[in-house]
Amino acid sequence: MEAPAHQITQLLQAWSEGDASALDRLVPIVYEDLHRLARHYMAEERPDHTLQATALVHEVYLRLLVAARPSWQDRAHFLAVCAQAMRRILVDLGRAHQTLKRGSDVPRLCLQEALAVAAGPDADLVAVDDALTALAAVDPRKAQLVELRFFGGLSVKEAAEVLKVSEQTALRDWRIAKGWLRQELSKEGSRGA
Repeated sequence: MEAPAHQITQLLQAWSEGDASALDRLVPIVYEDLHRLARHYMAEERPDHTLQATALVHEVYLRLLVAARPSWQDRAHFLAVCAQAMRRILVDLGRAHQTLKRGSDVPRLCLQEALAVAAGPDADLVAVDDALTALAAVDPRKAQLVELRFFGGLSVKEAAEVLKVSEQTALRDWRIAKGWLRQELSKEGSRGA
């Protein structure tokens, strides 16, 4: 049974106000959402990846424990931040893997076609992260929208709420960001070929 949104928001606010036990009460409530995000990420990873979805959730939990006192808006914001942490963990592992494999063919990660962010099915998470970092330098809101949608799994409506923009603005930004990233990733692909 899903916990009411107001219960999650209350726990997030309590945690923001310094109640460390609020995180311990929150995690069991949002664990399935976190695990769903982690499974989504891990499905896109290379087959020989040593990290499992559960371990990724636990790593995010450990990072949350040591994080500075957060200021949470709501469940969607919390999940977006957790998704961003998962992305950072996997990108860091991907970069380390590429460093070990330098000079050989690095396996490419297949991104979910439904979001159509990548230029093709062979875009990898490190390339997407590099492109997203470049987008953030040009337009931080569009980069954050991509993070919320692609990495956080939020709907356009939920992402618009987190960003405090209209749904129409979020849809327009989403179309522009996808096109921009597609172009950047195609450049990356031609450089790597």
